[in-house]
Amino acid sequence: MIQIYLCDDEETVLHQIKTALEWKIFVEDYDMEVSCAARCARDLLEAAREGSRSVYFLDVDLRDGEWDGFRLGRELRRRDPHATLVYITSYGDLAWRTFQYHLEAFDYIVKEGDQMGAAAARCLEAVHARLLEERRDPAEVFSLRTGDETRHVPLADILFFETAPKGHHIFLHTACSRIDFVGSLNELERELGDRFVRLHRAYLAAAYKIEAVDWKENRVQVGGRTCLLSRTGKQTLRRMLGGGL
Repeated sequence: MIQIYLCDDEETVLHQIKTALEWKIFVEDYDMEVSCAARCARDLLEAAREGSRSVYFLDVDLRDGEWDGFRLGRELRRRDPHATLVYITSYGDLAWRTFQYHLEAFDYIVKEGDQMGAAAARCLEAVHARLLEERRDPAEVFSLRTGDETRHVPLADILFFETAPKGHHIFLHTACSRIDFVGSLNELERELGDRFVRLHRAYLAAAYKIEAVDWKENRVQVGGRTCLLSRTGKQTLRRMLGGGL
């Protein structure tokens, strides 16, 4: 189920958008839910799950101490690189700033009285359609955030993912590069499915890139590189290979 999070310091705006989204979800029977409607950044950040590919409706003009909508968007993008960001603003001409801040906002909603709820519902319909299309026809690229930059790596080029020494960081290995990004191997394992196999708590490898397995030394050759193999990883590999080795 896709989680939706809202953050706006105006109670009436928050209520109107939340009501419109929940009604749209109910009428269309979307596999979505509004998990949190917060009036401050801290409450939203405490509620949001890291790396969950969620949808966020954020107030550009958030007045919350050091937090505004753009800083909150950056922090959410760091935690959830594949998040969908929708900005709520009092002025239509502020929308360009989401692009200036490299936040790749999906859309923006202008606070226009009674029209705001309808705009939120239309936006959610577009978000749902895009997410559904991604599920039906998954892109053959892996998208990730490195700083303020989004990179798209062809899945066919990826050898394996490795846990980095720095907490919550992952190394993506290709034949000619290593890319450091914020993420979780558990989330990647769920996202990428059976095309990738969990060899070890620190390694998630492309199944079709595995070249050799040393069952005695607990090593796996992937694209000319060596990955560690755990006891659970052995069991997974043996099942994948049909017990032939």
